[in-house]
Amino acid sequence: MKIKHSNTIIQSVEKKFIKNEIPFLEVGDSIQISVLIKEGSKERIQTSEGVIISINNNNLNTTITIRKVLQNIGVERVYLIHSPRITNIKIIKKAKVRKAKLYYLRSRSGKATRLKQKFN
Repeated sequence: MKIKHSNTIIQSVEKKFIKNEIPFLEVGDSIQISVLIKEGSKERIQTSEGVIISINNNNLNTTITIRKVLQNIGVERVYLIHSPRITNIKIIKKAKVRKAKLYYLRSRSGKATRLKQKFN
């Protein structure tokens, strides 16, 4: 009984911090994400673009992994969606994918990394 009671307490605390204005994200979406970055005493917003290759759904701890190619080097970054540091998430385009994780994109380069676009 104590375990169930503690879970409800945790969920009630987490509800305060969950963002409601986040768009519905799917694997394969190309997104633009804005993050607050602190440099010394100044804060600025840095945007980055990329394809979502995985989503880990876990209430408040939901994360997305974004992959992009910079100067012929593949860069992956994990973002905590409900973080107060994330200011904006914008979906650029959606892709039609048949897998839950797009880790196979790591071994591909150039035109082989293109995904079929999904039109709504």
